[in-house]
Order: sequence, then structure tokens, then C-alpha cells
Amino acid sequence: MKIGKLPFRLLFIGLLLSSCYAEVIIEDDIIIEEEPFNSALALQSYDLWYVDIHATRGNGEVPFLQRAFTISFDRGVVYANNNLVGIGKTGNGLGIDVGSYATLFGSVEVEHDVDGLWLLDVFVVNGNTVELRDPHSGTSYILRGYQRSTFDFDLVFYDNIDYFLQEYEVWEKTFTSEMGTLNDFDNENYLQFLSGSGVGAFRSSVDAMGIPLGALQWDYEGSYQVFNVDGDPTLKTITLDYDFLGNDYFELYVIDDGTIELYHVSSGTVYEFRGRGYQQYLKTGTTSSKKRVKSNNPIMKVTQQRNM
Repeated sequence: MKIGKLPFRLLFIGLLLSSCYAEVIIEDDIIIEEEPFNSALALQSYDLWYVDIHATRGNGEVPFLQRAFTISFDRGVVYANNNLVGIGKTGNGLGIDVGSYATLFGSVEVEHDVDGLWLLDVFVVNGNTVELRDPHSGTSYILRGYQRSTFDFDLVFYDNIDYFLQEYEVWEKTFTSEMGTLNDFDNENYLQFLSGSGVGAFRSSVDAMGIPLGALQWDYEGSYQVFNVDGDPTLKTITLDYDFLGNDYFELYVIDDGTIELYHVSSGTVYEFRGRGYQQYLKTGTTSSKKRVKSNNPIMKVTQQRNM
């Protein structure tokens, strides 16, 4: 890797800044130019910054960035959307108040309510993209800026649907269609989705509907996988790996941020499940440890089977 510093003059949001530099990193024949800029103007120039977790570089971690889908810097207050449930509505789209910040030239100091004090270097990547870098670990996060009026909350929701399944402690079956052939999944009344993005663990129960969550007895534990569907960004499929059933295959639909629908393709049966035990990733509590990881759902080349 070769690192050089070049003098430049950067025009950003109508403000001409001089005596700066551009850091040019030449790695594997790819040139990345990262330019420090006026942090206050830049971070407040967009309502929301989407944390592109897949573009993260380095082996360290900034916990509040690793946790957030979006982060906002608004007149000294840091807001974050740490949950998909309520995204676009909570805090008028900005999410919850998670701390405060102050800006210096080329850096931002964040006092996070859980994760403490962080001084991060700020760089411009292009007109709507910035990089926040932890100088201690060398870890960088790429943030992409949007205004609330143009931000596609639905796309973020579907791109990260694995986390949505894990934001409820339990999914309870509330509806089974009369259409469809009898199958073993008819008996499953509760589902729970665990662990990280992509391939994770699930548990299921045949306990009677409506019982207290603490009284649930789990009858089975296996693995699950969420798939993207080629050519349809909002359609997802999911397989539940039952030893006695094999891979049970469903089309996955989101009715609202508390209800999902599973269409059992082989039997033609529609099931609805309602989330119980919402786990909000707040500033305090054990659930604040939820973090996003680099993971892309595999693509399944199938045709939608359910007639909507």
C-alpha cells in the first residue's frame, strides 16, 4: 500500500476551504481519495446518513456505528435508527436520541450514551458520501447521505430483513388459510429467529396460542436462511431446516412492522405470524449489544408462486 498527501482546495456546500489535503490510497490498483472537510457543515448537510456496513474497512469497531442502520447529526444531538421496527416513523424518521456531538475541523467528537466518548476523523468521499475513521484502530465506516423526503426506508427494511426477524422475541401464529393441503407445519404455532444475519438458528413450538412467553416450551431448533429473489428486491424467501421435514420453503412477506406472512409453496398454505416481545435497541439494557455484520443474502432464481 502507498500513501501520499496532495495539497488541494475543496469546495463543499458553497464553502471554499483551503490548506487541506487529500489522502490518496493506492491498493490493488484502486485509487481512493479521501478529503478532510468542514465537519459541521458536512454532517448536518443531510438528514440521514445510511451506514453502509459492507463498505467498512479495518479490524476494529465503533459500536454505535456498527449497531445503526442510519445516523443523524442535528444541532448537537446524535440520532440513530437501530431498529427496523418503526423505521421511518420513530423520531420523525431520525430514530432515537443516542448522544451528543461537537465538531472540529476534519473531525467529530461523539459522546454516546452507552459507548462513551469517540473522536473520529471525517473525510469526504464524494458529494453525498463521507467516511468516519477511528484513528486508534484505523477502522473506517462509509456513510451515504439522504434527505428524509427522498430516503427509501422500505429498501433499507428489505435489505436488512434478517435483523427484523430477530427484533421480536417470538413470532406467534395468528392465521392459517383454509386453502392449502395439510402438512406438518400446520402444527407449528411459534417461531423464534436467533443469531446473526444470513444463516441463523431458529426454534419452533407447538404450544397453544396465547400463552405467556415465559411458559413456551421449544420443541425444535434448527437453522434458517433468508434469500433475495433475482429481479424482485422486495420479495424474500426463507428455508427452515427441519430434520424430519427437510428444508421447509416459504415465500416471506411483511404485512407491517409487527406481522409477517409465510406462504408455504409446496402446500399452498398461507400463515400469518405476529411479533411478541419487541426488543428495542435503546441506549441501555442488554439488547443494546445487537450489531450488524458484513453479510449478503444469497440470491434465489425463482418465480413468485403466491397470487397476490
